[in-house]
Parts: sequence; C-alpha cells; structure tokens
Amino acid sequence: MLIILKRIWRLTLLAFSGRAKWRGLGLYGVVLALQFVGVWFGVQLINQNRAFYDALEQMNAPEALKQIGVFFFIISISASSFLIGTWLQENLQMMLRTRLTELALERWMAGRAYWHLRAGYSPNPVDNPDQRIAEDSNNFNELLLYLTLGFISSIVSLFTFVAVLWGLSDFALSFTLFGFDVVIPRYMVWTAFIYVALSTWITHMLGGRLKSRYFMQERREADFRHALMQLRENAEIVARAGGEEAEHRRMADRFRAIQKNWRMVINQQLILGLFTRPYNQTVLRIPTFLSTPAYFAGNVTLGGMMAMASAFSQVTTTLSWFIFQYRRLAEFAAVSERLDGLFAATRDLAPMPDVPRAITHRVEGTDLILRGVQLFTPKGEALRPVPFLHLGAGARVWICGPSGQGKSTLLAAISGLWPYGAGDITRPKGKLCFLPQGPFTAADSLAGMLTYPDDPADTDAAALAAALTAVGLSDRISMLETGGAQSIAGLSQGEQQRIAIARALLAQPDVLIMDEATSALDPVAERQMLSMIRQHLPQAMVICVAHRAPTGLDITQTLALGEGGRELAG
Repeated sequence: MLIILKRIWRLTLLAFSGRAKWRGLGLYGVVLALQFVGVWFGVQLINQNRAFYDALEQMNAPEALKQIGVFFFIISISASSFLIGTWLQENLQMMLRTRLTELALERWMAGRAYWHLRAGYSPNPVDNPDQRIAEDSNNFNELLLYLTLGFISSIVSLFTFVAVLWGLSDFALSFTLFGFDVVIPRYMVWTAFIYVALSTWITHMLGGRLKSRYFMQERREADFRHALMQLRENAEIVARAGGEEAEHRRMADRFRAIQKNWRMVINQQLILGLFTRPYNQTVLRIPTFLSTPAYFAGNVTLGGMMAMASAFSQVTTTLSWFIFQYRRLAEFAAVSERLDGLFAATRDLAPMPDVPRAITHRVEGTDLILRGVQLFTPKGEALRPVPFLHLGAGARVWICGPSGQGKSTLLAAISGLWPYGAGDITRPKGKLCFLPQGPFTAADSLAGMLTYPDDPADTDAAALAAALTAVGLSDRISMLETGGAQSIAGLSQGEQQRIAIARALLAQPDVLIMDEATSALDPVAERQMLSMIRQHLPQAMVICVAHRAPTGLDITQTLALGEGGRELAG
C-alpha cells in the first residue's frame, strides 16, 4: 500500500508542477469547496425531510406544502452548485493531463529514452509506451480528481452527518441477553460504524486480486492495438506475401489473451458483486429497519425517524466510500504503476548488465576517427573489430560485409547512440543526416518528410518542389499543397527512398549516413541518385552501408567488416 501511495504522490507532484501549478491548486480548492457546499445542502435536506414527515404525521397540510417548496429550492441551488463544480473539475482534469503528457513526452524523448528502452536493448524495457503516455496520463488525472475529491468530501461528510445522527439518536436500545440487561445509548451511531467496517473487510477480501487483473487487461489490450497498427504499417508486405491467414492467427492469439484475462476479471468482479450489489441495494433501507424499534417505543416521531434514516444512510454511504470505489481504486493503482514505471525508467536509462560500455565519444573538428573500436550486442556478444578509420570532409566511404557483422551497429555508434563497446570515436561537428533503409512514416505530410526534423513552414515551397524534381518525383509536387496523410499515401518504397535523398539535398548536411538507403532502387536509378548526392553535397562526408558497391558515389575508401575486418583502399 505504501508503494502505491508513493507512486501516486510522485505523479501528483508532476501533474501539479510547472507555471500553472498555483492555478491548478486554486481550481482544485474551488471544486473541493463546492463539494463542501453539497454536504451542507445534504444537511438541509435532512432537516427538510424531518419537518415534512412531521407535518404529515400531524396532518398539517400548509406546513407540508411549505416543505415541498423548500425541497425544490434546495434541489435547484444544489444542482447548480454540482454542475458548476463538475465543469470546473473537467477543466482541471484537462489542465493536469496536459502537464503530465508534456512531461511524459519530454522524458520519453530526453536522452533518446524511446530508443534505449526497447525490448532487448534495456534491462528495464517499457512496453506499450503509447498507451502509458496517451491513455494512462488521462486516466490517472481523471481518477486522481474523482477519488481524492470524493475521499476528502466523504471525510467532511462523515463528521458532519455523524454529528447530525448523534443529535437525532438521543435514546438507547435496551434488551435482555442471557439474563443480562443490555443498554446501548445512541445505538444508531455505533451500528453504522460496525456495519460498514465489517462490509469493508469483506469487500477487500473478495476483491483483492482485481488490481493485478486490471493491469494485465490494459497490457493485453495495448498488445492487440499494437498488432493492428503493425498490420496497417506493413499492409503492402502482408498483401504481397499473402499473409492474411498468418496475420489473422496473430491477431486471434492477441485477442484470445484479452479474452482469457477478461474472464478472470469478470469472475473476480462477480465474486465481489455477490456482496457489493446486495450491500448497495440495502444500505438505504437498513437505517429505517434499525430505527423502527425507537419509533414504536415512542422515542422518535415519524419525521425524526425519517431524518435519522437519512442521516444514517449518509454516514454509511460516506463510510462505505472504500466499498463503492473499490474497482476504481484497483484501476487507479494499476494506472499509477504503469505511468510511474514510464517515468522511473526514463529517469535512469539503465544499461544491460555485464556488457562493456567503454566507448569514448567526441564531437570536434572536421574529421571522423575510429580508433580501437570493438562493439558488442546488448547480450554481450562481441562483433567484428572495427579497423582504424580516418575520414576528412568530402570523403565517401563504403562499409560492406556479410549480414550480422555490425554494420548498422557501427552507424549507431558513430551517431552516438550505441553505448556497448570500447574504443574512441571522434565525430566532426556540424549537421548530421541519416537515411534509413526502411520507410519513414514519422512525418504526416510530404513536406514534413522532405524537411524532417525541421518545420516544413521554414522551407520555401519552391525549394521543396526543386528537391522533388531533382530526384525524379516532379509528379508529386502537386501533393505539397494537399498536405496531410493523403499527400504521402501510396508511396512505394523506392519513392520513399527518393524522398529521403531529397531530404538530404535540402538539409545540406556535413555528415550523411546512409544505411541501405538505395536498396529499393534499380541499379540505373541508384547510380543517378548517388551521383546527385556527390554533385550537390561535394563537401559532405558520406558514410554508406550497402551490400553492392555504390556506383555513382565515387567512393574514396572502403571498409569491409567480416573475416579479418580489413580496410581496403578506395
């Protein structure tokens, strides 16, 4: 329990941080004050209820009509107060969600946590980060406000209505038990506490496993959504391979996991509901039954009995807060665990254990120097040693070798991303541009793809059109005005690689890294694109990983990774 409370406290401090902290706290205070106003209206309704039933018992029609008017007046003001409080609470919820989402995104991007915390690359990988940032940030704040405001309001209500019930039940319950005379003064008050304490204990015993079930359900749902997203992103590959049945099996497996856990959730809810449902239905009737002996004994009027029943119901309802909110509390604990886990992982990007991390990175000068570089996989397996390499401005090197020798890993190390290994890497200052082999889908428009990671609004439309024309995509210029996802719909992998090359031409980088960036082009088109890079970026250092010689790039040096890891002169 203490661990859960610590998680909630850490996340609450984050949600109420930043420039809008005091505004958020002030708004929280206003909402809480309106809930206290609601408690006061509850007391007034008890008094009105007593006066109304006393008037009925005395056959006092004018007083009864008066109390009907008082009732509607109280309800109208109370409803207005409630609606204003709800509106303010929902505004506060969005304010806190905005802050928590901003922080989650900052932490996820800082230090490239999104890259380091992948499965297989970190001892503490973060699964389904999209769900944690998008959904859990919202659910946490919604539950935080609902539960904390409700809890504080319940405490105030408890003291208020206990005082009311204490004043109303100024009589004792007398009976004989095993020959002894038993007298319980103000028994309605003590009965309320005993009744709810026993019910709370039973609720916790029956529903204790719901938290873990809710946690697992959210994970299973996120896994299913991720699989559907993968199908959308790889639709062409699946279609060409005729992989519909395989994808259907994969989706079915993910959904069966949802079904299996859901059955456990609803079974647990059924067990809990066997107690909570009857409890909810009887909690408003029990006080009437308990006060009946006092009424028949003449200790209380009909109005007093109804007022006492109302006060007893309010006391048991506030004491039963834990029972009524048990499912939400379980969900809140699960949401807090997932979201706090994301922040905890980004605070400490722990490396894989027992894997060397002795690479010295420097960013200085105009040359790239690799000296004594030995790279390792995250599992600690040594890759082929990297030969000494010294490149100056305008150099164009081809890195080749069989698959699995660490070519892409070397590019990650040069970029400063790969931590596992030893040796010295000096990278030149200036702008670095990376062209991957696979499709680039992070941008949401054609202009965004051409200028990523810069803002497309900062680049002249004529420059964008010229870049498209240079790479043979002049027919796509009209799509620059279309914008949005429609402008990049239907792009083949070859067209996407051409757009990536256009992006490099626009960026004018000092260092251009290409990882199989022309693999989808035919030899003639590849030669044209590489010649264009050489002509338009004559001073750029080009590092090209490819299985076939990059003709047209006019390479100055070749680095072969494989048997012997030798360096060949260009």
